[in-house]
Amino acid sequence: MGFVFVGLGGAVGAVLRYLISLIPYKGDFPLLTLITNLLGALLIGFISGIAEKKLSENAVLFLKTGLCGGFTTFSTFSLEAYKLFASDHAFLAVIYSILSVVLCIIGVFVGMFAAKKIVKI
Repeated sequence: MGFVFVGLGGAVGAVLRYLISLIPYKGDFPLLTLITNLLGALLIGFISGIAEKKLSENAVLFLKTGLCGGFTTFSTFSLEAYKLFASDHAFLAVIYSILSVVLCIIGVFVGMFAAKKIVKI
């Protein structure tokens, strides 16, 4: 039955990701993907921070595996980094890659910290 929760969460996450992609932004730097992945990192950190004590197994499947998995965009990040390199924007590609990894890891820490402070676990 868990696959139903993962599928439903994934559908919601994918729709949310698509909505962010509709924000009008023009530029060489893939800002919307970076924002999407950072929001996803904050969210998965928060969910992980409360999951053990406050959420059912199905809620964790829906939120962590489904919603966050459908929302975040590692494959898009990889393609955009490749395109930056391929179009002679190597500096932007390196900055984008470093920012994506470092900020998203920090986002997970911040999300877990927020969960502990807000939910009192």
